[in-house]
Amino acid sequence: MDTLFSDALRDLLADQCTPQVVRAIESQPNERPLWDALESSGFADAMLSESLGGAGLGLSEAFHLFAMCGAHSMPVPLGETMWARALLGQHQVAVPTGSITWAIAQNRANGELHADTVRMGRVADHAIMTDGSQAWLLPTATAAQSAAGFPLDATLTWTGAAVAQAQALPFVPDVRTLQACLYAAQLSGALMTVFERTLQYANDRQQFGRPIGKFQAIQHHLSVMSEHAFAARMAAQLGCQSDTLSPDRLRVAVAKARTSEAALEVAALGHSIHGAIGFTAEFDLQLLTRRLHVWRQAAGSESYWHTVLGQALMDRPQAQALDLIREVSDVH
Repeated sequence: MDTLFSDALRDLLADQCTPQVVRAIESQPNERPLWDALESSGFADAMLSESLGGAGLGLSEAFHLFAMCGAHSMPVPLGETMWARALLGQHQVAVPTGSITWAIAQNRANGELHADTVRMGRVADHAIMTDGSQAWLLPTATAAQSAAGFPLDATLTWTGAAVAQAQALPFVPDVRTLQACLYAAQLSGALMTVFERTLQYANDRQQFGRPIGKFQAIQHHLSVMSEHAFAARMAAQLGCQSDTLSPDRLRVAVAKARTSEAALEVAALGHSIHGAIGFTAEFDLQLLTRRLHVWRQAAGSESYWHTVLGQALMDRPQAQALDLIREVSDVH
């Protein structure tokens, strides 16, 4: 089943999510053609239960689709929507049409709900917002919107009246952990693609009468990239190892810490091997490496999740430290 869905998504994205489409959506958001193609293909409902019309994929199966989103620089919140629809359906909340993203928000004294950085906020139709004690499903069209760094992100603010009219959810998701798990999987896909493209470039680029990939220094860089890319993929898969829609927080900590750590190294080495061309807006590499840096920081960088893991070790007797390592690294 993993191969069936991932192969189908790969074919769809190769046709509908080209670098030209990604650039166009980033510069002047018009995500409807791409989103409509994803919606009509059924991928947005991939994790929704079969009883509600979805494919009923589990989290470990969805990993391959999340990674594919990263590999293709996905400019719409497909992974977020898949997971959000599954959670809404699980809690018997009517699933809205359109795309959904998530964010952690602040309740202001005047009743406003404010989120500084909503990932994919510019291109999402809805947002699941939580202040840690409550959660709401809100249409992004009713929020005041401003730029938030990355072209597809936005700062969103809803008035007190808009929040009062919004649908309060019967559950409060752990948004940081969910996002970290998703971004780790997307990072793994992007990391592998950067490595593969850099390897191909090194084999094609000629210097002094032979491919630059034949030079020992370049081979060393490529071996380091390979190590990071494959280790990150294994860690991200561990993060998605769960029998429910809620991932294990410590597994996610391992996944996000390792993939975020790899993002810095792989982006730097990829650009180094490509030389000056890798930084140019016209070259496709930057579509991936910009996302490596954004997803590395999103939902906590490696330092944040290393602290989570360190605290978990400190909270256990020293004799149980090895048991914790086994727990977070065991594959079901």
